[in-house]
Amino acid sequence: MTRQIKVGSVAVGGGAPVSVQSMCCTDTRDPAATAEQINALAAAGCDIVRVAVPDMTAAKAIAEIKKRIKLPLVADIHFDYKLALAALDGGVDKIRLNPGNVGGEDRVRAVARACETRGVPIRIGVNSGSVEKALLRKYGAPTPEALVESAIGHAKMLENVGFGDICVSVKSSSVPTTVAAYRLMHEKTDYPLHLGVTEAGTEYLGCITSAVGIGTLLMEGIGDTVRVSLTADPLREVPAGIAILKAAGVRRGGVRFVSCPTCGRTEIDLIGLANEVQNRLAGIDKDITVAVMGCVVNGPGEAREADFGIAGGKGEGLIFKKGEIVRKAPYDRLADELIKLIGED
Repeated sequence: MTRQIKVGSVAVGGGAPVSVQSMCCTDTRDPAATAEQINALAAAGCDIVRVAVPDMTAAKAIAEIKKRIKLPLVADIHFDYKLALAALDGGVDKIRLNPGNVGGEDRVRAVARACETRGVPIRIGVNSGSVEKALLRKYGAPTPEALVESAIGHAKMLENVGFGDICVSVKSSSVPTTVAAYRLMHEKTDYPLHLGVTEAGTEYLGCITSAVGIGTLLMEGIGDTVRVSLTADPLREVPAGIAILKAAGVRRGGVRFVSCPTCGRTEIDLIGLANEVQNRLAGIDKDITVAVMGCVVNGPGEAREADFGIAGGKGEGLIFKKGEIVRKAPYDRLADELIKLIGED
């Protein structure tokens, strides 16, 4: 089991539930816009949020942002250790930092001491584009071994000054490299691991890439917090992360929606019906499984396995509740009747 850190009120590692993260795309120097996006991410189910801190103005905006939000806040710091100190003064809950790029041991020690005083952990974030030149020469490329050696080297800088409240990520844009790096990191250390595939792509491709990489690791018992990195609105990252956790079996609760692929036996607009039901389930907070099936061959049997379900027929369908047929309805009433039945339960 990994060691545990606390990011504000959220525990990461040590057997804590796997959390979902995202990162703002707003200008951190605009506290109002940044806080608005963070609160929207919180409403979508985000557990931890990160903001870029490119300069001192952004660092000093942390305090105002913190006043307007409830989510734990992570400051993304590169090169200038003073930005980390200013963000800590503003009340940030975690620092994302690679100690090797902020200067000598005195600067690393200054950040570590400030974090320790405030009970703030540090995430060491290594990716394929940040591996040191010496390691690239050694391994010939940003291999899994290079990523892990880089991360462990940065961690040792913190451990050497007495700081061990550390989380680590070792991301690549290659799924096989990412998976191999995290497996190796899991084998060599007990640091909690922040999972993700870096530069995963646009929403469609990025979700697939992240699901394969993050999902593989989660199903092997590796990973303590996740971020699905998409070239898209950050609000799209959160439901994707939650869906991956549910698909991997590491998060329970909420609505689980299943639907069958359409085929030549389907005699209703199954795609339209499934999309309508899924959209309408978004506002329901119940631990249930809902099935929308269109096939008269497998539909009734599979729908009975759900808490609630529809099995389509010719222009109509049967509505099930816990294996029992409740009613029959014409196609244009199926979604309404199903949602009504769920609401009555």
